[in-house]
Amino acid sequence: MKSNSQDAASIVWHPQLVTKQARNQSNGHKSRMIWFTGLSGSGKSTIANAVQAELFKRGIQVYVLDGDNLRHGLNADLSFSMEDRKENIRRTAEVGKLFVDAGLVVLAALISPVEEERQRARSRFAEDEFLEVYVSCTLQECEKRDPKGLYKKARKGEIPQFTGIHQPYEEPKNPDICIDTTDRTVEQSVQIILPIILEKIAWKEGEQ
Repeated sequence: MKSNSQDAASIVWHPQLVTKQARNQSNGHKSRMIWFTGLSGSGKSTIANAVQAELFKRGIQVYVLDGDNLRHGLNADLSFSMEDRKENIRRTAEVGKLFVDAGLVVLAALISPVEEERQRARSRFAEDEFLEVYVSCTLQECEKRDPKGLYKKARKGEIPQFTGIHQPYEEPKNPDICIDTTDRTVEQSVQIILPIILEKIAWKEGEQ
């Protein structure tokens, strides 16, 4: 039986005739991975979806990769152990990389609590293709909101390994965008984030 390394050595990347640059030029905007990270209840998914709606209205090819939604399918076999959370982020980054290659602006919304794993996700993209958005919010405010009732269940011991209660959340050391939602509405947050993203994805004639 061949080892995994032998199997991998026999697999050769097959280049496509339609390049990412050609897709970006056709779309009229650059493809990017926008990675939203933060505690449960901080507003990641809500803000990502609101940003998606604004980009879509402007004719941008955009898609949200929501952590909860992915666990209904692609990542349904994963638990919330630290090892499985690493795999959750790895898979999401790889899917996002394919979407970026296809010319889309990808908005990934995951707690992704470990700095090392977020940096590993970033490493799968070109330097200017990945933007980390830290959706900052106090634990107290997240618990107060608790839109899914998860904190209440975690406090009762019904949900083990819950980030912020049983497992730590490592704040990003140097995020590309930091938005504190403790006292901000979704609309106010979008007004801050949207112009930055629009600038990052703007296509200029003659670019490669």
